[in-house]
Amino acid sequence: MERKKNTLRFNWFVAVLLVITVYFSYTFIEQQIHLNALNRDYEAAQARLEAARLRNAELKEQRAGLEDPTYIEKVAREDLGMTRQGEMPYISARR
Repeated sequence: MERKKNTLRFNWFVAVLLVITVYFSYTFIEQQIHLNALNRDYEAAQARLEAARLRNAELKEQRAGLEDPTYIEKVAREDLGMTRQGEMPYISARR
């Protein structure tokens, strides 16, 4: 009776399977990192878009006010320091 050698043989199937598993794991992790970066960029863009929409609404409100004579008078008095004829302007010392 012949004895079989109890030596460890290199199993190519297991080696190839291990290499394929490592490759797909690496690819999956790289894609997840890239997708997470894209998601952060998307969320930042959404926040900027919302801020721009709010600013747009404010500007539309301001533009609508420019057609109102009382708003025009208020802006002229407060920002430009204008007065009506015969009025005395009041200048605060706190400026």
